[in-house]
Amino acid sequence: MTTPRFDILGQAISDASRTRMLCELMEGRAYTNKELASAAGITPQTATAHLRMLQNAGLVTAEKSGRCVYHRLASPEVAQALEQLAAIAPADSLYRNQQRKAGALATVRSCYDHLAGPLAVALTKAFLARGMLVEDNGGYRAAPSDLWRALGVTLPDRVGRQAFVRPCLDWTERQPHVAGALGRQLLSHGMDAGWLRRQAHKRGLLLTAPGRAAFDQILDLRRADVAAG
Repeated sequence: MTTPRFDILGQAISDASRTRMLCELMEGRAYTNKELASAAGITPQTATAHLRMLQNAGLVTAEKSGRCVYHRLASPEVAQALEQLAAIAPADSLYRNQQRKAGALATVRSCYDHLAGPLAVALTKAFLARGMLVEDNGGYRAAPSDLWRALGVTLPDRVGRQAFVRPCLDWTERQPHVAGALGRQLLSHGMDAGWLRRQAHKRGLLLTAPGRAAFDQILDLRRADVAAG
């Protein structure tokens, strides 16, 4: 029987600089060596060695585009595993300082390919309260609703091998938000509709005024503690 090499993974994530780079990549975007070095507070040369270890552990992949090499998480499964680890790991002072400086930015963010943070948690609670989501054997099942269309979500005709929607423990809120294909559709529609937008020089997402109005109208989130920009 093949034994999983947890020791290789453990060594890869045992360094604070490497974990900070992994957290940066949790946005789902690709970054250059220089950008990840800046996020981790280290030199590009040191970042190169760290990224090589993360690649050898199967956590990160690299691809060349023109004269630049971009790094991203190796797969959605890697992102899911890191997200679950982040939910049980203690946060250091770096994250708390970043959260204070970012202000309302920390309330809306993407976690790899789906929404996370207070907005995502509030949406999940609203879905459950309205019967759009049903708790089922520790997971979620999406129920038919006309409101899904307004949110850009298309329910599958049949259940596939991968869960269409699953609960994911939010690493800052310690409450579940939706992930899976449903979560991807929500984030994609929010970006395309102009409800959400990325900030040029900061991590996270900004909930726009039209986006706040849309979510309020659709799901009555007026009491959600999420700031509009």
